[in-house]
Amino acid sequence: MRVIGTAGHVDHGKSTLIKRLTGIDPDRLAEEKAREMTIDLGFAWLDMPDGDTLGIVDVPGHRDFIENMLAGIGGIDAVLLIIAADEGVMPQTREHLAIIDLLGIQRGIIVLTKTDLIDDPDWLGLVELDIREVVQNTALKDAPICPVSAYSGAGIPELIETLSEILAETPPRRDIGQPRLPVDRVFSMSGFGTIVTGTLLDGLLRVGEEIELLPSGLRGRIRGLQSYKQKVEFAYPGSRVAVNISGVDKQDILRGNLIVRPNQNATNSLIDVYLNYLPDANRPLKHNSEVKFFSGTAETTARVRLLADETIAPGDSGWVQLRLSSPVSVRREDRFILRYPSPPQTVGGGVVVNPTPAKRWKRFQSQVIDRLKTQKQGTQADRLAQLAEGTSPIKPAELQKRSDLNAQDFDIALQEAMANGLLVPLHDTLMAAHNYHQLLHLIRDLVDQHHQHYPLRLGISREEIRSRLDIKNATLALLLGSQDEIVAQDGVLRMSTHQIVFSAEQVKTINELLSLMDEAPFTPPSYSDAEGIVGSDVLIALIQIGEIIQVQPEVIFTRATFDVMVNGILALIDEHGGVSAKLVRDHFDTSRKYAIGILEYLDSIGFTKRVGDDRVRGKNAPQS
Repeated sequence: MRVIGTAGHVDHGKSTLIKRLTGIDPDRLAEEKAREMTIDLGFAWLDMPDGDTLGIVDVPGHRDFIENMLAGIGGIDAVLLIIAADEGVMPQTREHLAIIDLLGIQRGIIVLTKTDLIDDPDWLGLVELDIREVVQNTALKDAPICPVSAYSGAGIPELIETLSEILAETPPRRDIGQPRLPVDRVFSMSGFGTIVTGTLLDGLLRVGEEIELLPSGLRGRIRGLQSYKQKVEFAYPGSRVAVNISGVDKQDILRGNLIVRPNQNATNSLIDVYLNYLPDANRPLKHNSEVKFFSGTAETTARVRLLADETIAPGDSGWVQLRLSSPVSVRREDRFILRYPSPPQTVGGGVVVNPTPAKRWKRFQSQVIDRLKTQKQGTQADRLAQLAEGTSPIKPAELQKRSDLNAQDFDIALQEAMANGLLVPLHDTLMAAHNYHQLLHLIRDLVDQHHQHYPLRLGISREEIRSRLDIKNATLALLLGSQDEIVAQDGVLRMSTHQIVFSAEQVKTINELLSLMDEAPFTPPSYSDAEGIVGSDVLIALIQIGEIIQVQPEVIFTRATFDVMVNGILALIDEHGGVSAKLVRDHFDTSRKYAIGILEYLDSIGFTKRVGDDRVRGKNAPQS
């Protein structure tokens, strides 16, 4: 389904032409009929020869109502630029052409109306020459000119045939599974309740599904759908849609609101854009100027933050961050228009580059401009890598949602990004390659520095690394699992090449300590005593490499003794059904301090479990 819009001067017969084409009078307001001019948006539809239905949005042509025009022209596939044969090009026509260009509307037909009022064929030829001169530098430079008379019907069949040809060349509206309906009209109907209308973008809507209203965040449900007065179960991108909503009152919805699926769209008061400033703007655009912002059906005021220029001269372009007075929901590549509020004038527009910037950018920062250039001009693969940036990996489904790509285009861009080394797969997630390599480099540096400062330590605490890099445990696990240079063992990270090497003097003191511990294996020296013999660094190293087991702050055993005690305690449990601290003390001829120390340690690692005053086998106990 397609939607076209009309543009043209108030006296050029737009509404009359639409009524001749469709049988529908788009002027629905009493004031419009009394003044014989379009004031607000009007809607009609035309059944085309190929069986498709063409939606028509009739927008106001008068300068006083240009902002109503902007609410209706943004979602169209093509435009009918209507010029009266008896008047020719009017000043308002030039503004309409500028708006068409700024909105990126590439297809259209120039309709020369009221030809029945012209008897001189040469006059029509002169008007057409004038039109060609006016449109020569616009998107409509090659648009066909169709002379018609809405009064007599002359030229109407040819216009419909030309419309068919134009629309046949128009690519289908994209469907990325994230429907948006910019609201251009809201009303209530007896027996139905709240109804909104708009041109559907980016996905299907279906009867019964939940919707969210932005920017308010109110939730409702689709009670019914109509497209061109026909009840439908599904509404497709590119069609005019009326949505009957339950759960939201009419007074809570305004033109400019957005109907979406819950949690699929963000709103923001900052957006990054590329602005084309019109040549006929009456003054240069200055930093912090106040403007009116229009996108889709939304309208708000904004402050202009020039990111790379002191000013932007008429006819020039530039990178701009807009600070909006009210939050809006837009997507990358959405088009927008800027107008000065006083005196009212359309001065520019362009394309949204980043709908959700992380912050208010500082001006004249080359890295900010480079990022924006990539977002606007880079490949889809470049953009995916940029969207994945951050210290946490991202799920492919979330990256697709951010990308505004359909499944097929996303898969192609994703494969290209990975093939070019822009994205790194980490299990079932993705990470921007430069973030991935930067984080691994930082981890290596921290581990290496720790080895240099503490050569007798096995490595650095995993938690210390996580805390210093401010990343999640799951992220650290994915990073470590993707390489083999850094080894994770018992909560400690070390380089795979790192080995603890003791000096000859240190080996001598170690042997002295181990001999003392072997002399009384179940009542060995305390931690403090051992530290006095070998020193703090050596004792920590012995504990980290597993030669000595520290079961409590002051209680240590050699590995061999610890293993004997563990096996003995588990055997006692199997024999007696459980053990007490007294039984362990007596069995190993030790003191209560050592018996309690090892039992509490075994409790902590799940080898034993305390039941009253006794211990039984724990869930982690080795099999007997």
